[in-house]
Amino acid sequence: MHEMSIAMAVVDQVVQAVPEGADRVESVLLQVGELAGVVPDSLHFCFELACSGTVLEGAELITEPVPAQARCGACGTGWAVGMPPELTCPGCGDGAATELLTGRELQIRSVRWADRPAYADQEG
Repeated sequence: MHEMSIAMAVVDQVVQAVPEGADRVESVLLQVGELAGVVPDSLHFCFELACSGTVLEGAELITEPVPAQARCGACGTGWAVGMPPELTCPGCGDGAATELLTGRELQIRSVRWADRPAYADQEG
């Protein structure tokens, strides 16, 4: 199951980032692009299993969906990609110069430790 390996990787990354004195994680906010190939319900189930016996046991996984957006390098038109992905420019019909801007994300945006301020990444 793809989602189990993702859940285990998230847990591993959070465990490696445990600040001194922290003993429990309350929540993890994970951005998930709509083209990342992740089934949110399966990911939540796997996350709960992967957290067992760690400082994340009982933590809430919050998934933030990221819509897929593209831009045409030829004419500059931007559009929502949708499902199934349409990567041909609706403005000029070019597909060769299409740049996928968002929708592939799969990243931890923040971790909330019990009795500590949230840690959030410094990007974006």
